[in-house]
Amino acid sequence: VSSSYSCDTRDRRDPPFLLDRILSNFLFNTFKIQAIINKTLMESKDIDNAIHLFSSITNKSNYMYTVMFKGLITNNVAEKVFDLFDEMKIEPNQFTLSILFNACAVLNNNRATKTGKKLLAEMPENYRNNNITSTSAIDMLMKFGDVESAERIFRVIKTKNIITYGAMVKGYVGNEMFEKSLDLFEQIDIELDDVTYTIAFNCCAKLCNDRAMKIGKKLLAEMPENYRNDNITSTSAIDILMKFGDVESAERFFRSIKAKGADIYGALMNGYNLNGESWKCFKIFEEMKEEDIIPDEIAWNILIGACSKSGMLHHCQYIVNQIPWNIQNKILIQNALIDMWGKCGSIENAKNVFDLVVDRNTITYNAMINAFGLNGMGSQSAELYREMPNNLRDHVSQICVLNACSHAGLLHEARTIFNEISLKTESIITTMVDCLSRLFMFDEAQQLIEDYEKTNTPSIVMYS
Repeated sequence: VSSSYSCDTRDRRDPPFLLDRILSNFLFNTFKIQAIINKTLMESKDIDNAIHLFSSITNKSNYMYTVMFKGLITNNVAEKVFDLFDEMKIEPNQFTLSILFNACAVLNNNRATKTGKKLLAEMPENYRNNNITSTSAIDMLMKFGDVESAERIFRVIKTKNIITYGAMVKGYVGNEMFEKSLDLFEQIDIELDDVTYTIAFNCCAKLCNDRAMKIGKKLLAEMPENYRNDNITSTSAIDILMKFGDVESAERFFRSIKAKGADIYGALMNGYNLNGESWKCFKIFEEMKEEDIIPDEIAWNILIGACSKSGMLHHCQYIVNQIPWNIQNKILIQNALIDMWGKCGSIENAKNVFDLVVDRNTITYNAMINAFGLNGMGSQSAELYREMPNNLRDHVSQICVLNACSHAGLLHEARTIFNEISLKTESIITTMVDCLSRLFMFDEAQQLIEDYEKTNTPSIVMYS
């Protein structure tokens, strides 16, 4: 069926010809038309033709709508799901509803919220005990930030499975309700799957208090051996141990994993950076090379971070020489390289990378402004800040340039920039107080603190 579409190049240039040909060959055979939509048009991302062809089917079933909606979501055009749904002349069944809830969760705008809540209000009562439909509804409501409604649906479900629990726990984490997530997690009395373990580890890592540490370590001890070879779950496990500062346990867990991917190595190296043991990253990098593990963009970024912390130029050059050019052209890596070279004292290399960045963002400018400042080039830092588009400036930009002026003794420039800042946060005022104090302008610094304290609680940091 699909070959008739893919082999004729004229078909791709002339969509009406293609559709006429398909309709004449498969008139009334909706299953064949559906197969062409699913297997050929959707897979080749030919969305317009897929919708056009779908519209030609006269008697559409819920199954057809469900498959079509799923294809549109997969192709990142969830908005078109609602366009087709508005034309739908049959009542959606529980499977179609599940996909519609998924579309609402993905889109998560006013139209999606309105449609999702209307569907939920009109959903037949017997569908509420269908775990698939209810889980999709819970996920949607959690994405909307409507935690209370999600909780109500969850309570109504008589027989909950691990996927339902997972949706609730994940929803709490997504809404930064980490304690509630752990409360519910402790109520689960059925066997956990790898996804639930991953969610729980992420929650414990975010919370990172005594309770989270206790639950996280208990989970690790109870986790089935076969889950250790799931890279996503194992990455979360290493992350949680590193967040707890338990480097030795993280290393033991790492060694117990049989098949390690780049993400596992990345999690371990990131943990070393977090715990002030960046030098170990270079040893792990050599191990990756021995095992023929190719670092991904994230792993390279972590390695560059380790170089920044080491401050050793030879480490920096050694790592950079091995980063593939296509990775070096990624803005995440370019920003990290600017920061690294700046912290290692090679301002020329930092500027060379900065000049190569095509679409500079806030982080790009901030890294270069900070690099100038760290290397005693306050004037260049202030000059670049002036060149930076206003819409890209943030409080980090302002703190970096004020610090640069402070260390270079540029009092007039610092005052001018400070006075231009409309929203003066505690951090910005603290930076300016530090600048004034370094330049022996103690009365002015004291006045700034007193003005701040007229409308705010005193800040200990300002006095230190």
